Amino acid sequence: MSFKQVEANRRNGRLSAGPKTPNGKSVSRMNALKHGLRSAEVVVRGRCIKESRREFLDLQKRLWEDLQPVGILEEIQAEIIITTYWRLRRVHKAESGEIALSVDGGQWNRDRIEPFGIGFWICCATYGGAEDKLKNSSFGNSYLESLLENLRASVMKEGEISESALKALAAGLAGKPSGLTREVERFRSKLKQNSEGLETSALKEQTLAFIDGQMESVSLRKSKCEEREQMEEEAHQAADVLPSADTLDKLLRYETALQKEMFRAMNRLERLQRRRHGENVPAPVAMEISTGS
Repeated sequence: MSFKQVEANRRNGRLSAGPKTPNGKSVSRMNALKHGLRSAEVVVRGRCIKESRREFLDLQKRLWEDLQPVGILEEIQAEIIITTYWRLRRVHKAESGEIALSVDGGQWNRDRIEPFGIGFWICCATYGGAEDKLKNSSFGNSYLESLLENLRASVMKEGEISESALKALAAGLAGKPSGLTREVERFRSKLKQNSEGLETSALKEQTLAFIDGQMESVSLRKSKCEEREQMEEEAHQAADVLPSADTLDKLLRYETALQKEMFRAMNRLERLQRRRHGENVPAPVAMEISTGS
């Protein structure tokens, strides 16, 4: 080559020596990110789960700027750190999902259980005690309220507690005598005697007042049951906050494995960077544990 060609090659070489300014160097550090590393494999995109590739790339950019890898070996370790951290975030999402399933699923299962199914009424029809059992829950007291409302509607129509209304009340309690039916029967017998000689309208008013008093007692008992049941539900939900033992063990093992992988990559990256800056980095100490007899 001639002298002019040599000089021209030198000038061209100086022009293509890479960025000189801090800003140019900062931009060049991001060159390896143009393909998004392994975002296609790490970011899960399915029918029911759609992780954000944009969010992954934003996280990747921020960590890459913080780690500042130089060369393929350091870039590999930086890539491991980034992708492992992204996978670690799923552990916390999975834990939140398991807690939501446990709490919501437990409440759903408790709500959909029929408190007084056919077995309950068969038992009450055989052995009695329907009213006593109904009094112990808000649902049961609501049922007793409905029976008394039907009785009141019958009195409003007929002016008295008729025989048919009394039978309907007893049938609503599995056809067995109860405290409520006996009390209604006693009140009805007393009114029939009418020792005070009251007019029909006055007798009707007394009957309605009696039923209203019964309904007030049931309503008060219902409120106390609702308060107790709310406290029980809150206790159930508090107990359901922890995932099951199997799920918790799986999450912890997965999280521990990822943390170990990330810390190993961080340690390797630090050693490579210290060596690149001229430090004398000794080889890591490896230990082998034997369990032989």
